[in-house]
Amino acid sequence: MTIDRRSFVKNTSIAVFGAALPFSGVFAQNRFAKYAGKTITINVPAHPHYDAMTKLLPEFTKETGIKVEIDKLAIGRLKEKQLLEMAKPQGDYDLACYIVMWKGEYVAKNLVHPLEPFFANPALADPAYDMKDIIPIYLENLGMVGGPKGYLAGPGAQLYGLPYGAETSVLAYRKDVFAKLNLKVPETYDDFGKALRILKEKSGMGALTSRGQAGHQAVHAWLLHLNPLGGSVFDDQWKPRFNDAQGVAALKFLQEVVATGPAGIPGFGQGESNTAFLQGQAAMYLDSTSFAGVVSDPARSKVVGNVGWALHPRGTRRASQSGGLGLTIPKNAKNAEAGFLLLQWLTSKAQDKAVTRLGGAPIRNSTMNDAELVRQYPEFEVFREALKHSNPDWRPIIPVWDRINVQALGIGISEALTGKKTAEAALNDLVPQVTQIMRESGYKI
Repeated sequence: MTIDRRSFVKNTSIAVFGAALPFSGVFAQNRFAKYAGKTITINVPAHPHYDAMTKLLPEFTKETGIKVEIDKLAIGRLKEKQLLEMAKPQGDYDLACYIVMWKGEYVAKNLVHPLEPFFANPALADPAYDMKDIIPIYLENLGMVGGPKGYLAGPGAQLYGLPYGAETSVLAYRKDVFAKLNLKVPETYDDFGKALRILKEKSGMGALTSRGQAGHQAVHAWLLHLNPLGGSVFDDQWKPRFNDAQGVAALKFLQEVVATGPAGIPGFGQGESNTAFLQGQAAMYLDSTSFAGVVSDPARSKVVGNVGWALHPRGTRRASQSGGLGLTIPKNAKNAEAGFLLLQWLTSKAQDKAVTRLGGAPIRNSTMNDAELVRQYPEFEVFREALKHSNPDWRPIIPVWDRINVQALGIGISEALTGKKTAEAALNDLVPQVTQIMRESGYKI
C-alpha cells in the first residue's frame, strides 16, 4: 500500500465522518429512542467471530430497546440467499455479513447503502465512535469501493461496509513438535519448503494444513503463496498473468503442501483445515488470524498451550493476506437506520473488545494494543507486525471476481491439487476462459 492511500483512509475518516463528532448530549441520549421496540434482522454465517457476536446481542437490546433476530447460514449459502433477498422491493435483512470478494459486485448492482449519510447524521452517529481507530488496512480492504482499480482507497472511494471478522495471514506452529525436532520456525519460503519435508518424515503428522476444496477455498490457498512469491492474478492492464513463473511456483508449492500435509486437503474447506490443526493432525497452519480464539479454547482445541505464532514466511517479499468478513446495510432494508445503529454498536471500541474477549477477531488498533487482551492473546504482537505487510490488492476485488474465483481458477487449481493436471497446464488452460470473462465484463484486453 502506498503512503498516499494510507493517508487517504485516515483523511477520509476525518473528512467524511468528522461531521458527527461535535454532537453529544440530547442526540446521544435519544439516539435509540425512536427505534425502541423494533425488531431488526441480521444475516450472518456460521463462523467463530459471529458465534461470539451472538453473545453480545442481549446487551444491545438492553441498552437500546431494539430486538435482533439472527438468520444464520452456512457460509457457502450466504451469498445466494442475500442476492435473493436484496432483489426484492423490500428484503428481510437490515444488516448483512459479506465476504470481502462480494463488495464490488454488491455496489455495482446497487444492492447496498453507502455509509457516509448514516455517519453524517447527528441523530444516529455516536460522537465517540472514532473511525480513525479502525485498522486502516481492514477499512480499505473490506469497506472501500470506487477508488483505484475499483476497490482500493483513493480518489472516488466510498465506504459501503465495515470490517467485522477481518483477518490477515500468519503462521501458527506446534512449539512442542518443533522443539523435539530441533527445527527452526520458517522465516523464508526456502525454509518453509524444507520444513514441509522434515515434518512429514519425522513428526508423525502432516506438515501444514491447508484449504484445497474446489472453488474459492483452493484459490484462497494458492493466493497465500502467490503474493509473497511475487505473483499477481492480473497485470496493470488487466491481462491474466497468473500462469507466469510466479503463479506456477505458487501452485507447485501448494501441491507440495498437499503431498506433505494431512490426508484430504483437496477436499478441505476452511473448517476442515482448521480442524486438522486443532486435532493435532498437522504441525503448521498458515491462514487467518481469526483462528486465534479457537486455538486457545480447550473445548475446541487439543493443542492449547503448544502453539506459537510467526509472520507469514517471506518469499521475494513480505505479503500477508487481507480479507475476511464485513457488515453492510442492504438498499432494500426495512429498518436501515436501526440496522446502522447495530452496525455502529458492534464495531464500537467497547464492543470490539468484548467480542475479542469471547474469541472474536479485533478490527481496532485500541483493541490490538489493549494490555489486558494482549495478556490473553500474546499473539497480537505478531498480528500487529503482520498487518504492516497486509496487502489490500491481495486479490482483485472487481465485481466479476467471484465468477473468476469460483468458476475458473477454483476449478483449474483443484485439478492440479488432485493430480489431473500439472501446475503449468492447469494455469495455462485457464487463461482463455478468464480473458473471455474479463472481456464480457467490459475490460479491453
